[in-house]
Amino acid sequence: MSIDYGAKRCGIAVTDPMRIIAYPLTTVHKKELLDFVVNYCKNNEVETIVVGEAVRDDGNIAPIENEIRGFLKKLATNLKDIKIVRIDESYSSKKAVKVMIDAGTKKKQRQNKENIDKISAAIILQDYLKNIQL
Repeated sequence: MSIDYGAKRCGIAVTDPMRIIAYPLTTVHKKELLDFVVNYCKNNEVETIVVGEAVRDDGNIAPIENEIRGFLKKLATNLKDIKIVRIDESYSSKKAVKVMIDAGTKKKQRQNKENIDKISAAIILQDYLKNIQL
């Protein structure tokens, strides 16, 4: 599972059982995120949660990173047996829009931030899957 943590809502993506392909699952308002993730993990087989690390172009940490770290502490308390991994999420939103354009998605759907968030989460998860398979 991966999470693209945002200021208002968070994109969620998961992978197939063989851990080959990541796909967008949904978006969740950040106030509901902890409950959603905990419930999802209890009802599905999840070994690892990959969370994007908010880093700016200059290499500094984005302000939302403190909020993400607070969320991760709560998540780790609730899901002790699940590994939490951080990876750089730089440009995942831009990549998501490009993926949508390449797929022929209509402009109205590309402007829907929820679509961008969950596709960004899928990109983060796919990047992680590529790195562990190397």
